[in-house]
Amino acid sequence: MHKLPPLIELRAFEAAARHLSFKKAAEELGVTPTAISHQIGLLEQYCGRALFRRRPRPLSLTYAGAQLFPAIRGGLEVFAAAVAAVKKDNDQQPLRVTTTNAFASRWLVPRLPLWRKLHPNVPLEVIGTDTVLDLQAGDGDVAIRYATSRVQPTDGIVDELFGDMFWPVCNPALLSTGRLKRPVDLANHVLIHSYWSPADREPPTWQRWLAAAKRRWREVPQYKDMQHLSFREELHAIEAVIAGQGVGIFSDVLVAQELAGGTLVKAFNLSLPGYSFYVVSRSSHPRAKTIRAFSAWSRSTA
Repeated sequence: MHKLPPLIELRAFEAAARHLSFKKAAEELGVTPTAISHQIGLLEQYCGRALFRRRPRPLSLTYAGAQLFPAIRGGLEVFAAAVAAVKKDNDQQPLRVTTTNAFASRWLVPRLPLWRKLHPNVPLEVIGTDTVLDLQAGDGDVAIRYATSRVQPTDGIVDELFGDMFWPVCNPALLSTGRLKRPVDLANHVLIHSYWSPADREPPTWQRWLAAAKRRWREVPQYKDMQHLSFREELHAIEAVIAGQGVGIFSDVLVAQELAGGTLVKAFNLSLPGYSFYVVSRSSHPRAKTIRAFSAWSRSTA
């Protein structure tokens, strides 16, 4: 391929040739007439030919300039059309949102119709995984991460959405039959557990809840003497509690719909502090505007 002069010189020449005015070319490109004159001078040095007749006025193209102008103009139009096509194709690609399986299933997916109503031309691809995907490597466009306020995500631009609390919840039938009135009654029920990583220093578990309960109530059963049922997936633990298989302790964000509809009820008026949800994206993302819209929508929906 033949060596080309810098694009800035070609743009300056095309605008000046089209307007036959350095001043109007400068206004269009947002620079000074002196800058336009300088860039065209460099292009003329590169070509070894004068491209404009500057005297007498008005400005006009030389024979060499007239030969060059249609080729440069056509080339820039081809460049612009190709870039616009690529940009349009990118804008129509799904925005890839990664988050945990539980948050995707119980918070994000039920609200997707609201997103589609406001942004019908911006489809989402939801990547539900408990693995932290690498945004810098392009594994996703935006992430909703779950972390403590002390250890916030550090892999991009971070916007906090909201925090949660963990409550002991159960099927309302357990309360209506009178089998679960006081914490001591938990000895006759199964405690439902979901997995927490060993890296979590203060997870909101049944052990911590029972320890807090002992500071409020006299009679609280011993953890080791109780029945237990554990799940690796939090979604499965929630389904077990909904089915009446025991009492679980869950985020009020994840079981908000069941609490509002009465499918689940709070067993006791004692909660544990949870974590916070954050929208994270890499800096200088080409779809930054769309990501900001998604972040604002998430906060308003919450």
